[in-house]
Amino acid sequence: MFPKAVDQHKPNKPLIPNGLGVVYVLISVVYLFLLYYFDYSAALPLAGCILFGGFMGLLDDWIDLRWRYKAFLPLFASLPLAVQRGEALGPEATKIATYFFGKIDFGIYFYIIVIPLIVTVTTNAINQLGGLNGLETICPSVVALGLMATSTEKSIFLLGPLLVYLILAFFNFRGKIFVGNTGSFAIGITLASYAVTTNNEQTLLIAILPYIFNSCLILANALLLGKAARLILEGRHLRSENRRSLLTIIACFRPFTERQLVVFVSVIVAFSTSIAVLVWLLV
Repeated sequence: MFPKAVDQHKPNKPLIPNGLGVVYVLISVVYLFLLYYFDYSAALPLAGCILFGGFMGLLDDWIDLRWRYKAFLPLFASLPLAVQRGEALGPEATKIATYFFGKIDFGIYFYIIVIPLIVTVTTNAINQLGGLNGLETICPSVVALGLMATSTEKSIFLLGPLLVYLILAFFNFRGKIFVGNTGSFAIGITLASYAVTTNNEQTLLIAILPYIFNSCLILANALLLGKAARLILEGRHLRSENRRSLLTIIACFRPFTERQLVVFVSVIVAFSTSIAVLVWLLV
């Protein structure tokens, strides 16, 4: 049913079913539509965002979108979020609750700058940290758990999507499937839209700091030096001769197997997410 892609980080380079992220999109959207039917109004814009993220990822899987388009397309997904937030929170809609500075009111700029920035940065940052089995599924799932822990009253919105993504993560980590850009864009926009809907932006920001660091490093090398990050496969181990991404920085110190590298990065994301939850508990 699904096209197959080469697993570049396996010695025999097997062909693996790709694009299973569409399963996440379809089931998550049906789940959110059911919640909307039972009067959870915020479920509708979340479903719309997931559909948009999945469609954008599907386009990328089909025609390999240029980064200039991938950088700006998520902006359109911010429209339903702005409408929903304005209706749900009223005068409080343009304020972000921070743990150190109280509530900051961005006024009209919240709609035209802050929300689009959150959606665009999160979606593309999640998509950029990938390429290894399990990396595109385990790490976003950890962030999702952190968001649920800091917004318990509304965690039902993420419960269904997270369960589906964890099932995909199990098979992805074992090298049985790829979620493709369809999955990584969809889960990225899920995290961003959920954070905006639940007024939980600061938790998201702290949790995805490793993603932001990785994206900044990749973009700086690509734009300033015209060079891309690259992992070198030697036997069953991956190593790197440069420091142009989070993965290559880690692999520069010593060779890792693919699973070891995925676990290492997952621990880093778990640490940043734990810090986000701890700040929420203590401040």
